[in-house]
Amino acid sequence: MQQYLSRLPDYDNCLVNLANSILKKFGAETSAKTLPLADQYLNKDYQNVVVLLLDAMGISILEKHLKEDGFFRSHLAGAYDSVYPPTTVAATTSILSGFYPNEHGWIGWDIYYPQLDKNVTVFTNQEQLQEKAGALPTESYSDGRSKWAEDSLMETKPAADFNAGFTFTPYQNIVDKINAAGGKAYAAMPFLPPFPQTIEAILERVTSLCKEPGKKFIYAYWNEPDSTMHRTGTVSDKTHEMITTLERIVEESAAKLENTLLLITADHSHIDCENVCILDYPEIMDCLVRMPSFEPRTLNLFVKEERREEFPALMQKYFGDEFLLLTREEVLSEKVFGTGKSREDLGAMLGDFVAFSVSPKAIFNTHLEAQEMPGGHAGLTAEEIQIPLIVVEK
Repeated sequence: MQQYLSRLPDYDNCLVNLANSILKKFGAETSAKTLPLADQYLNKDYQNVVVLLLDAMGISILEKHLKEDGFFRSHLAGAYDSVYPPTTVAATTSILSGFYPNEHGWIGWDIYYPQLDKNVTVFTNQEQLQEKAGALPTESYSDGRSKWAEDSLMETKPAADFNAGFTFTPYQNIVDKINAAGGKAYAAMPFLPPFPQTIEAILERVTSLCKEPGKKFIYAYWNEPDSTMHRTGTVSDKTHEMITTLERIVEESAAKLENTLLLITADHSHIDCENVCILDYPEIMDCLVRMPSFEPRTLNLFVKEERREEFPALMQKYFGDEFLLLTREEVLSEKVFGTGKSREDLGAMLGDFVAFSVSPKAIFNTHLEAQEMPGGHAGLTAEEIQIPLIVVEK
């Protein structure tokens, strides 16, 4: 077990520490250690501090697609870690809150909320996507693989008439924390006013804010190259075009900045996956109380009481050493999701076991998702966890 747990993030050298470096810089309350790699630059007296987070642009992705003397890699100050799981929900919430996942509770794309007794897709506040009972593939690919269509899925519906995530797992974001402490902070991302919907619009907002008087912090986020890699994998032509285009656009935007410290980073990295659907494993399904949640590479598993003793052997039977299976108690004691004080309801959210992928394998709840997402993340491998800190001093 320990050989795999050593792949956990260094929780003194991760996104949470970067967030706390920013909070400390702007006089807001901190909750964890700062990140020395960033502190050496933040200690300088810039008017503007900008964090630009490009989703899934991890160290391995930079190395696969960009030249060493290009803009991003030539400004690489060093590598540090995401959080666990290395996935957008957990990681962006960590940098936006300054808390570890075991503190803020936003563990994965889908979260089991015991208050609702439902799996909730937290970013959309919808009930977890499910496949229709008895659904079948519509046709076959040329290599004989089954092809699944959208009509295999059940219609989604709201998880509640309120926002489940912010009701049951609320947090104050870094922008509000800095503003409440008397500083100036802003966001430039598609989900917050003024809702810029392209990387160009996001960077234009950053440039405009940097021209305003006074010291300030700006957090900017864009969902690429993650979106492209999910659909096409990490080494596709489309992924290469996306990453090289991002580098060019960011370099051109950075040239317009003055008196600014620009920190470019990622929430996690990305790998090419071998996807399966859990519905194809009836012996496993027969043990479960509900469908798994969190992520296809980190699954919480609620197992019928009378099947718990045999369940580890069944996982070993079908997945061998591709997944590390830990009990709820082991997950909590090993501080897998962070070293802060765990939420009181964390154990109830975890299930009886958590399965951690230590291989390319990913287990989806629907055949269509498994078919459509060759690229993935959120597993227990160093490649997914290691991220860059790119520093541009203007």
